[in-house]
Amino acid sequence: MKKLILGMAIVASAFVFGQKGDVNAQLQEANKAAMDAYNAKNYAVAAPKFMEVYNLLKTSGQDNKVYMYYAGLNYALANDIPQATKIYTDLINSGYTGVETTYTAKENKTGQVASYDKSTWELLKKSSSKDYSDFKSEQTPSVEADLYETLSTLLLNAKKNDEALAIIEKGLAKFPNNAKLKEYQGSALYASGNTDKFMQNLKEQLAKNPNDATNWYNLGVLQSKNPETVNDAIASFQKAIELKPDFSNAYQNLVYTVIGDDEKAVSEINALRKAKPDDATKLIEARKERFNKSLPYAEKWYQAMPTDITAVQVLKDIYNTTKNMPKYNEMKAKEAELQAKQPK
Repeated sequence: MKKLILGMAIVASAFVFGQKGDVNAQLQEANKAAMDAYNAKNYAVAAPKFMEVYNLLKTSGQDNKVYMYYAGLNYALANDIPQATKIYTDLINSGYTGVETTYTAKENKTGQVASYDKSTWELLKKSSSKDYSDFKSEQTPSVEADLYETLSTLLLNAKKNDEALAIIEKGLAKFPNNAKLKEYQGSALYASGNTDKFMQNLKEQLAKNPNDATNWYNLGVLQSKNPETVNDAIASFQKAIELKPDFSNAYQNLVYTVIGDDEKAVSEINALRKAKPDDATKLIEARKERFNKSLPYAEKWYQAMPTDITAVQVLKDIYNTTKNMPKYNEMKAKEAELQAKQPK
């Protein structure tokens, strides 16, 4: 599950002229407080202030949902998942896309660029006044896909996997090629235990982008859980490290997949030692072969994560099983060194 990352810029806006003085003053004050808090990265303060701006504008007859969007964005950045979820849900249900035309002009006296409603902007443009210049009208880009992506992430972070799936599927109906929504769909399916659909989702993504190391790794994890697809899992993990040579998790899973259920193997060997020693010897040799096969992956795992005590311990055990005592002693010393550094 990827951490929520948001970086949408918020643009300061001037308010509509002609409102009652006290309302306009409240708007200007709330907007300034929201922008100051946002610029100071004080998102928990900025979010309700942007909602205050939205509500004040709505009271005066302007349902400008960009401020609701700004509020939702700041709630998300403040990690207030319930509030952010509510706002993003409301925005999607309202059909908000973020597409609107902005009208700006520069006040020559101050050099500041401000936004205006269309009629005021046109009046200023038509007037012969030299107080304003640089008149521009621009259409803002759609944020609709971002709404679905962010709400999906918020719901996944809250472990509301079924709700996340419903939003993701709704989003994919509108944006069928959205890579993030496809990825989040896989995360939601896996988290909800629907591994068959998750595997299908991964294969579909890999068919479109075969160079995605993470998807090869995730496919390998699923395949490794089924004894009939262990070889497929090994191939998937190998593909992942081919694409990403320092992929420590892929090396780790390769080691475990190649070795298999070692506890069960040791139990079977011990059970046969006296009754059927020849059979026990065959199992011992097969076990040693598995450990030898896993060795290069374990060494790569250790190389990628030299301070990971689990990587050290597994490599130590492999060297012991394969009778490489100098390397075993080296890893034993490394294990002691790492254990000494751990907090008591």
